[in-house]
Amino acid sequence: MSGVRVLVGTRKGAFVLTSDAKRKQWDVSGPHFGGWEIYHLKGSAADPNRLYASQSSGWFGQIIQRSNDGGKTWQPVDNKFVYDGVPGTHQWYDGTPHPWEFKRVWHLEPSLTDPDTVYAGVEDAALFRTVDGGQTWQELPGLRGHGSGPAWQPGAGGLCLHTVVLDPSDPARIFVAISAAGAFRTNDAGKTWRPINRGLKSEGIPDPNAEVGHCVHRIAMHRSRPGVLFMQKHWDVMRSDDAGDSWHEVSGNLPSDFGFAMDVHAHQPETLYVVPIKSDSEHYPPDGKLRVYRSRTGGNEWEALTKGLPQRDCYVNVLRDAMAVDTLDSCGVYFGTTGGQVYASADAGDNWAPIVRDLPAVLSVEVQTLPPSLAEV
Repeated sequence: MSGVRVLVGTRKGAFVLTSDAKRKQWDVSGPHFGGWEIYHLKGSAADPNRLYASQSSGWFGQIIQRSNDGGKTWQPVDNKFVYDGVPGTHQWYDGTPHPWEFKRVWHLEPSLTDPDTVYAGVEDAALFRTVDGGQTWQELPGLRGHGSGPAWQPGAGGLCLHTVVLDPSDPARIFVAISAAGAFRTNDAGKTWRPINRGLKSEGIPDPNAEVGHCVHRIAMHRSRPGVLFMQKHWDVMRSDDAGDSWHEVSGNLPSDFGFAMDVHAHQPETLYVVPIKSDSEHYPPDGKLRVYRSRTGGNEWEALTKGLPQRDCYVNVLRDAMAVDTLDSCGVYFGTTGGQVYASADAGDNWAPIVRDLPAVLSVEVQTLPPSLAEV
């Protein structure tokens, strides 16, 4: 029987939750790196035993940790992320130039086919890659070298490259999202890039329809349809049917089109999940009711999923990397909150239950579907 491993990064350590295919009983391992911020924790699609973690501290800086045994043991690998190619500057909030400065790794995206190849999205926004399991990292400088780089400005959380989406049908095509610059695509494995923000509109910037400058919170894709992208923007839920060349809004009847997290059902490419947040200044669920919203039509028409979720006095947030799905026959959906709960639904969102409570604030949730040999609890 297959199983599931849920990887949880928090403000004060990492946790590894495992269950069989029934997803009713969970084994909790952790905290790993107790007391350290784990911005992101993700496993390799090519090797279920290989995990990578982004560990950071104001005292000791950024460290990448690697596990070769599913999180039982860990070893630090190289933490040297050195900008090259185009040093330059980007704009600060007031429009003045600010030198590029490495601060942390926001997102780790392992290759779909090689456990030793991993992409890292960092702050200040840049994309790095390792091909030796994290021993060395090199920047893909074409992204920052794109002509719009000097106009990039930080969002409220910093100038972060927080989303990396790999095209399973074309290894040379990669999508990234930067707050607050927008979405970008490469068709040649990172040598050259182009902004893909046509159709986005953002109030509060000099040109609401600008080529860059949009605060994109998340991009999601279904593996079977790499040309169809979904986006949770600072405001608006968006969809592209041409690999990002153009976007249109699909917020529909959502109670708020502001949010961070989103994902797509593993087997139904038109089924999409988001967690609406009240506003950009009030980062908690509308009316204090924690609701996941599901669209079975690829957007516009949304239904509230509430069974098992708190429907009063709930003021947690769900961050951009804190939602994921598994690939079991009955698709499981998972998300974590800043209140330290991780909720799971084994029936595509119809029913929810907390699988762990009282963790530190959850920064990321990722899921691996395990083969039977690794699925025992």
